[in-house]
Parts: sequence; structure tokens; C-alpha cells
Amino acid sequence: MRVLVTGGAGYIGSVVADRLLRDGHAVTVLDNLSKGAKQAVPSQADFVLANTGDEPALDRIFQSGRFDAVMHFAAFIEAGESMLSPELYFDNNSAKTLTLLRAMLRHQVLRLVFSSTAAVYGDPTRLPIVEDDPLAPTNPYGESKLMVERMLAWFHKAHGLGYASLRYFNAAGATRDRGEMHRPETHLIPLVLQAALGQREAISIYGIDYPTKDGTCIRDYIHIDDLATAHLLALDALAQTQTHREDSQLIFNLGSGSGFSVREIIDVAGRVTGRKIPVVEAPRRPGDSAVLIASSEKIKRVLGWQPRHSDIEAILRSAWEWHSTHLRD
Repeated sequence: MRVLVTGGAGYIGSVVADRLLRDGHAVTVLDNLSKGAKQAVPSQADFVLANTGDEPALDRIFQSGRFDAVMHFAAFIEAGESMLSPELYFDNNSAKTLTLLRAMLRHQVLRLVFSSTAAVYGDPTRLPIVEDDPLAPTNPYGESKLMVERMLAWFHKAHGLGYASLRYFNAAGATRDRGEMHRPETHLIPLVLQAALGQREAISIYGIDYPTKDGTCIRDYIHIDDLATAHLLALDALAQTQTHREDSQLIFNLGSGSGFSVREIIDVAGRVTGRKIPVVEAPRRPGDSAVLIASSEKIKRVLGWQPRHSDIEAILRSAWEWHSTHLRD
């Protein structure tokens, strides 16, 4: 298939673009490089420097690309920042996705794999979280993604858009060539590894009074390679269905089903790196849920997805190997 990958210069988008190419698909990456890195784009992919909110640019891209599907990763992803500047998130994540969807309709591209998030659930009513649990985001980031999910449902009903909405929990780890690097970095595992490398003085723990086993937040971590596999399975499923059918409207959680606290991640990182990691305790951040753990049984049952990297120490080791090789300076 010919696939447009928005945000394909970012952490997850670049790994998925690479997997698509290795599976024989033709890939065009669209990215404005505000967060991503040009060097992360696979060399075999066509690259277009553009914004998902630029209608004329999208029309040119769709006219030349003749795409069969779109994978949409382009988004702002920081929950804390969204609490301070919600307008940025509703503009970039929600409004610009609407612009992308309009372009898809104009050019009759009716398959989309959407990068959603566990943040659509907010504070869970039960654990592990399943796909039909209540959707009640606690931050504008989650709300901006939920708005897109609601748009997709209506576009499916009105226009026959076939879509898969993949609700990630915490993507982590690295492949041989690609690892997690954000500008600025705000995700726990790369921050911990930066502290291990001496690139920052300490790792901050935001909140030590949550109702968890050690008072720190608990999250579910999924290896980036397993995440990429799920995207390809979702794309294949959409390619095999007709529009307007219920099986062309797919919503799946993606996680390991296990939760690890902030302190546990720091402890495991210490074992993996063989280094003492300095810690600073800080107040809670607004919008953070205490515990987020996924049930991924639905995607296993429906698409046959089977994660191969469930061990948290192995996930951290892959990240450490990449960081210590690529980001040592």
C-alpha cells in the first residue's frame, strides 16, 4: 500500500514508518519538524516538510501520493503542558486533524490509523482498563485526542471512513536504530537514562502521596516494536474490510497489562545501567492520574496481536543501549 505517515519524524512515527517500508509498503512522511528529527525519517521514505493544518500543502501531497491509507501520529503529547496551554492542544491535535480528515475526503482516502492515548480514560473506574470503560480525560491532551476519536466515529457514519484508534499506554524502549528523544524531554524513561548518563543532575518524582504501593504514579509500558506491530495489523485489517461496516471501526488499547511505579522504573534503570540515579521529590503535577494499566485482550483476540517484549527490564535495557550509544554527548 501507499501510506502517508504524519509525524513520521517522531519517536513512534519513525519506527512505524520503518516497519512499513520493511513490509513492502511505499511510505511518504509528512512532518513539520517542530518536535521530530529529520535524521529519524527512514532514508527510503519520501519526506515532505509540511503541517497537517496546511490545506494547500495537503492537497498537493494527496494529489501526488495517491495514498491508500494514512497513519496519523502528528500531535503534541505533553499532558502537563496541555494544562497550561490547552489552546495549543485543541488547535494542533484536534483542529488540524479535522483539516487532515477533510483532505482525505477530498482525495477519497478512507483508511486511517490514529495514534490515540490512554489519557482519554482519565482516572479509571477499574483496572485493568478496557475499551468500553468511561472516557473522562483529566487534561486537555487527553480531551484533544478524544475529540478526534469522536470526529472519526462521525466520519465513519457519514462518509464511510474506516479507522483504527489505538489507545497507547506508555511507549518505551528502542529498536537498533531508533529510540525515544523529545525536545524538550518530559518522558520518564529517557529522563531517568539521561540522569544515569550525567546529562541532568537528577530525576524528579512528581508526587509521592498517590494511593499506590509506594506513593508514586503507576503506568503500563509497551515496547515500541510491539506498538509498531499493532499498527501494521490494524492497517491490514482496514485493508481487508469495506467502508461503513462495523469491522472498519476499530478501537484498541495497547499496553502490557502490568503496571510499574515511578520508583520501580528508577530502581530497574539503576540495575540496568549499573549507576546510581539521583532523585528529587516534587509536588504532583495537575492532570496526572494515579494508575493507568491496560487490558489489551481485545486486540489480541480480534487482530491476533502478541507482544514480544513484555519484560520491563528488557524494555529499559533496549532504551539504555540506544541512549548510551546515540545520546552519550
